[in-house]
Amino acid sequence: MTEPENWDLIIILITGPESPKRLPSAFFLASTAAAAEQNVLLYFTGPATELLRKGVPETIFPLTGGKSIADFMKLAVDNGVHMIGCAQSLDLNGMTAADLGRKMPLINPSAALPSLAKAGRVLTW
Repeated sequence: MTEPENWDLIIILITGPESPKRLPSAFFLASTAAAAEQNVLLYFTGPATELLRKGVPETIFPLTGGKSIADFMKLAVDNGVHMIGCAQSLDLNGMTAADLGRKMPLINPSAALPSLAKAGRVLTW
């Protein structure tokens, strides 16, 4: 995966644009853990991969008049959360690496399994 080798917390983010009110909590949990000096990884897979598409997170607002998902993602990154995408999910969502709004590692699920097995905690969101 991406360094560090042993993650304190991995969040497998499956929820995507179809459920905007569920999304902020995943980013808040990741941000809070990273701010507490834990090694945190967010793995975007399935529908969540759409959140990586250029311009998409800026258009998703869980609360009318509130912050966008792009703001929540920035908070997570600013607090030290590492983000990676699922290469196979890009295909499933009709995307390529060129569609991503940010450069990030892309791996398939079999490559993720060793890190998942060693993680302190794994949450699926």
